Amino acid sequence: MKSKTGVKAWLVYALVRVAFCVVQMFPIEWNLRSARLIARIWIRVLPRHRDRAIAGLRHAYGKELSDEKIKELAEKSLENVAMFAIEAVCMPRMITTSTWPRYIKLHQVDDLMRMLLSSRGAILLTGHYGSFEIMGHLLAAVGYPLVSIMRPVDNEYLNNFLVRSRQIRGMKLLNKKGASTEVASLLEEGSLVGFVADQDAGRKGVFVDFFGQPASTYKSIALLAMSTNRPIAVGYGRRLGNHAKYEVGIARIILPEQWRDKEDPMRWITQAYTSALEEVIREEPSQYWWLHRRWKSKPRTRKTKTSQETTQNQT
Repeated sequence: MKSKTGVKAWLVYALVRVAFCVVQMFPIEWNLRSARLIARIWIRVLPRHRDRAIAGLRHAYGKELSDEKIKELAEKSLENVAMFAIEAVCMPRMITTSTWPRYIKLHQVDDLMRMLLSSRGAILLTGHYGSFEIMGHLLAAVGYPLVSIMRPVDNEYLNNFLVRSRQIRGMKLLNKKGASTEVASLLEEGSLVGFVADQDAGRKGVFVDFFGQPASTYKSIALLAMSTNRPIAVGYGRRLGNHAKYEVGIARIILPEQWRDKEDPMRWITQAYTSALEEVIREEPSQYWWLHRRWKSKPRTRKTKTSQETTQNQT
């Protein structure tokens, strides 16, 4: 999509900058409380978003959960989306070299640290879950800058501001369009490259199991890992309660030697990291972005031959 410029786009950018300044005036705990209040208003003003989250939860859990529980999770999910928006504003200043232990608890990150120290390069991926940007801020704060692949914001002024606010702390952002060659070179040089890996990939994606349903998933991450012979770390940033306390951890590391003997390594890798993301989400489903249409695309069904065609083939 073409980036938006002009007076209208600049005014939107200016309003967002003013909102950013207001948010920065208050403690993070106050801001998170305000975010939950905004979410409750959001649910009543735009109920279709809650309905979309409910539909996603029903798709994933089927008959496992009652309607009451699904509604509760859907509303909490929207609260978490609102809190994430506040955190996206505050995180660049919150998470620094000296302050990160105040906010973050680490879980099973030893293998990732060893990979980073080896300087071989690795792929770090996560999903739209919890406060997923916090991993990038943490890694930059401790001296391991993450190169994140992003979809640019349509408003050019706002996009440039968001990119600058993250780069000032050591993160690097690349436009996902046309970044494949540069990403491969970065991995070869030993960089850590990050993806948010749970978007619907359309009809051209590979369909793998996600909560028992076929979900279209991009092939590019698996193909990149195979072509560069680099491991994949599945990570997460989970909010602990409604406060500015977070658990950052690694759910699984997928090594090249694990997929080399597979009949279809691309599909195997994609299923492996998708299953790891599902396990993380199941631990705290209210923190997943259920309004995100993960199962939007449907796999193509094979056309069956008519009885006439079958008869002709047999003669």
